[in-house]
Amino acid sequence: MRATATFPQSDPLGEALEYLRMSETAYYHSELAAPWGLVMPEDCPKFHFVTSGRCWLEIAGAGKHVIEAGDFVVIPQGMGHRLSSEPAAPSIEFGYLRCEKISQRYALFRKDGKGPVTTIICGDLNFKHPAARHLVALLPTVIHIRAQANHSIEWLNGTMRFMAVEARSLRPGSEAIVTRLADILVIQAIRYWIEHNPTEQKGWLAALHDTPLARALGLIHREPGKNWTVASLARAAALSRSAFSARFSVSVGEPVMQYVTRWRMHVAEAKLLEGTKTVEEIAVELGYKSGAAFSRAFRRMAGVWPGSVKPAAANARAIAEPAHRYLKSSRSKPKAAIA
Repeated sequence: MRATATFPQSDPLGEALEYLRMSETAYYHSELAAPWGLVMPEDCPKFHFVTSGRCWLEIAGAGKHVIEAGDFVVIPQGMGHRLSSEPAAPSIEFGYLRCEKISQRYALFRKDGKGPVTTIICGDLNFKHPAARHLVALLPTVIHIRAQANHSIEWLNGTMRFMAVEARSLRPGSEAIVTRLADILVIQAIRYWIEHNPTEQKGWLAALHDTPLARALGLIHREPGKNWTVASLARAAALSRSAFSARFSVSVGEPVMQYVTRWRMHVAEAKLLEGTKTVEEIAVELGYKSGAAFSRAFRRMAGVWPGSVKPAAANARAIAEPAHRYLKSSRSKPKAAIA
């Protein structure tokens, strides 16, 4: 019997979510007696999980949100925002709360008082793969998973309780477990938003709902070094060259070959940060005839030459800075702190 040709099966969303691996993540358990207000500066992506009580979240351009116990909130782009017991409550910068450092990546913050107490677990996130920015840029300002309205997400409470216990325990391996749990929680929240809000999506996320385009995107993501052309990708998508090209540009927001180059540069940056391969080796892996040709393409897309991208080890301290700023003893200012 003659074999029937089939297109490669792909899960471009699943493959993209694989890049949302986190490093140098810091966690904060806050116990806050009303009235209170905390200002979070714009820096790195964050999540907030209200374990008891309730609070308000205010963020420019995204309005006000009431965060109830059990709700999980992700702020993918790390926009500055404010958490408070009530919108009119007085505010102070989060880092000036009374702080008890539990470990290198975990701290307990308290604000004493006679009002109702809200407890929140917060996390500063650092996505270590450059391609993660490709996905994060397409996400909304706030992803709010409401526990009471979504009984299908029972994984949330159990996982967060487990993470809180591990973060405080200081047992061997606790930090690794907490980091992986945060991976799961954030990825679950992002996946939940993508699955339940298709009309709000744009760019290549929107294209994932178009089966032919999703097939082409999966191939580009999985095999960035292949000699892709508009014609070869159109064949894989089972569309004519002109129809595929037009459909891709409209849905994704850029021509297909520009997208291919952009994705290659995301992959290239990740390899450069690993620091285990030369520019010439990376060029060959990504389908370029020479290191010089690859370098020019990288310069056009990234704005810098490949040689200026330092390995991750050299950048570790700078990358970790946003996540650890609250845990430094020099940050504490008794006269500004609130009890």
